[in-house]
Amino acid sequence: MKKRVLITGGAGFLGSHLCDYFISKEYRVVAMDNLITGDIRNIEHLFSHPDFEFYHHDVSKFVHVPGELHYILHFASPASPIDYLKIPIQTLKVGSLGTHNLLGLAKAKNARILVASTSEIYGDPLVHPQDEGYWGNVNPIGPRGVYDEAKRFQEAITMAYNRFHKVETRIVRIFNTYGPRMRLNDGRALPAFIGQALRGEDLTVFGEGNQTRSFCYVSDLIEGIYRLLLSDYDEPVNIGNPAEITILQFAEEILSLTQSNSKIVFKPLPADDPKQRQPNIELAKRILGWEPKVERAEGLKTTLAYFRGLDKVDLYKPSLNF
Repeated sequence: MKKRVLITGGAGFLGSHLCDYFISKEYRVVAMDNLITGDIRNIEHLFSHPDFEFYHHDVSKFVHVPGELHYILHFASPASPIDYLKIPIQTLKVGSLGTHNLLGLAKAKNARILVASTSEIYGDPLVHPQDEGYWGNVNPIGPRGVYDEAKRFQEAITMAYNRFHKVETRIVRIFNTYGPRMRLNDGRALPAFIGQALRGEDLTVFGEGNQTRSFCYVSDLIEGIYRLLLSDYDEPVNIGNPAEITILQFAEEILSLTQSNSKIVFKPLPADDPKQRQPNIELAKRILGWEPKVERAEGLKTTLAYFRGLDKVDLYKPSLNF
């Protein structure tokens, strides 16, 4: 009998890649998404597959999935600062109420659940690189707090269900990830720079561009998540690429890759924008035997080819349209 997995946020960037991965591993996949930030086109190629189902549903409301479930992967959440500002309440609800609902479902189904946390729980870090033992430096009432604190609560309630109800839980702390199916206008650095370059606009760098990020290609991340799900480790694990680069260097890299004549312009740094972001992945190496394999130059070529294939409606549409 094939094992059955529920993937929330299944029409999103990461969720859709997880759907593909689990189908390739011969699981029965149930994708769930309310399509606020997800795109049905990311998974429509799976609709004819006999082992795939899609539920159009908001996990912040009661969640019911008939039949057996062996695994739940909770990836339903907005994931960019532009989204937090437009839908802050929904962001808080999916991290709190949604996580509570899915932990309850995992308990009822006797299923193992993996929740998608984030490097944002480290806030504007005072420790560099960031390891899992660092508790973070987060402004709970700042504009980014709706996401940061939702994810911190998510981790807390997940561990409470693990300890009190003995639910099998896993927590992945995801660092910047990129690849095909990203929303071009979601406000994050990589799609923002590529989108601006393709539209012939100037690339917007905030502050002086000295803040750092590290970018992990999506296939590497998905492999790490799968290994964590099947592991025996129930505390948070960083999954990301430790190759660090400044935002200014990254903007210059995108200009070179796209062969764009755009210029770089500078704007004030947003509130609570992290100055540094780099994962310490020694734990993932040790317990999962995992580390990223795709070099940034290779991953960026594939990602750019995907964005070049989008039509003009996608190239110019706003991040969210209610």
